[in-house]
Amino acid sequence: MYEPAEPPPPGPTDPHPAPDRPAPEPGPADAFLGALREALGPGLTTVDADVLETYRTDSAPLCASGTPLALVRPRSTEDVVKVMRLADRYAVPVVPQGARTGLAGGANAVEGCVLLSLERMNAIVSIDPVNQTAVVQPGVVNADFSRAVAEQGLHYPPDPASWESSTLGGNVATNAGGLCCVKYGVTTDFVLGLEVVLADGDVLRTGRRTVKGVAGYDLTRLFVGSEGTLGVVTEITLRLVPPAQVPLTAVAFFPAMEPACDTVTELMRGPVRPSLLEIMDRPSVDAVGSYRDLGFPADAQAVLMTQSDRGPLAPDDLRHFEEVAARHGGEVMIAADPAEGEMLLAARRLLAPALERLGAFLSDDVCVPRSALTDLVSGVAGIAERHRLLITCSGHAGDGNMHPTVVFDRNIPEQVERAQTAFEEIMSLGLELGGTITGEHGVGTLKAPWLERELGPVGLRVQRDVKRLFDPKNLINPGKVLAR
Repeated sequence: MYEPAEPPPPGPTDPHPAPDRPAPEPGPADAFLGALREALGPGLTTVDADVLETYRTDSAPLCASGTPLALVRPRSTEDVVKVMRLADRYAVPVVPQGARTGLAGGANAVEGCVLLSLERMNAIVSIDPVNQTAVVQPGVVNADFSRAVAEQGLHYPPDPASWESSTLGGNVATNAGGLCCVKYGVTTDFVLGLEVVLADGDVLRTGRRTVKGVAGYDLTRLFVGSEGTLGVVTEITLRLVPPAQVPLTAVAFFPAMEPACDTVTELMRGPVRPSLLEIMDRPSVDAVGSYRDLGFPADAQAVLMTQSDRGPLAPDDLRHFEEVAARHGGEVMIAADPAEGEMLLAARRLLAPALERLGAFLSDDVCVPRSALTDLVSGVAGIAERHRLLITCSGHAGDGNMHPTVVFDRNIPEQVERAQTAFEEIMSLGLELGGTITGEHGVGTLKAPWLERELGPVGLRVQRDVKRLFDPKNLINPGKVLAR
């Protein structure tokens, strides 16, 4: 890893310097920064300490971060190429960044790195209604893109909770999901092709714009979810779908989490796939209730939310949901119209800002087979009791992708230690139940030590071989995903 040279120790002042004494040779950091500014021109590079501090981390607590050498905000693929070629020449690590909404430390600075923020590369290059595709730069915000394609009579389904602020490049980096992935899938299901700047500055194009195509290895799927460790994505070709019908929403209230999970299992083995199926436990409801009054029953220990976007069939879908929930002791409320439906769903979308008011938090995103959902939520409740911590448990029930979130006071070291232990026990539980340590947040630095336990030594070795192939000098987002 590149490290800036330390300044020499101070020496005695020469009162009569020789007039022809040459200027001191610039250190490697100065030489790199000079070359960077010359290549990029004014306005794209900053070394301002306050600005660097702002960009130094993503949204995950307790993840290590280093001091960056500079921040570069490129406007084009050509700018990124120049940065990568200079970084390769001077052996300077590069950390790509989007909106820094990640929850695993994947965008955190490493010591002496260049932070490569792609936020200014935010153009929607094209939307093609005939072929139902779009081409975008990585800095486009998910919600802005979704609204733009809706104006063209099309739909982009991936909708992570951070969709109003997270960028499509960041979504690609972590293979983000969202509330609607139970029916439509995750980011990788909509990425047709990528433009990627490799570690040496070469530009690779993967995939295609056709509906079908199997020529060569599927490098597109390799880069989606690679968390910026194999190259810098500078353009994304996305698949779009026809617009969904206006959804109808229903909410069921249960006396415990277990019957709510049983309802999920029965629904998902049936013939109708809901377009949304979210679950919240009582601590989650209480957290949101302290933030905004939702009018939910005071005795409800679990809340299950669903939607159907099948147009004229939606009322029948919700009646089926009501019947299944009732068999498991649930009381159902069906929204009278889309506006009321959005009001009911607000509880799920408001959970993250509600938790921020309660303290620091570590958000897990373990994903287990749906048949193991009951065992997961009961196990999380036991972990919370054992460690005397508030742990909320909500998530994408239809996928088995849950977000147990450990809330703690970062100013109490003993509580921080208990929170870290609880967080790790939740990951261990997910693996024991046949699941994964991350369904959509990514590995970053937060979960890197756990990757070998999930993949096994051979799997980890192959992953490292892939990393070395694309990044032999280990300069692109080093230390992320693959702990060394």
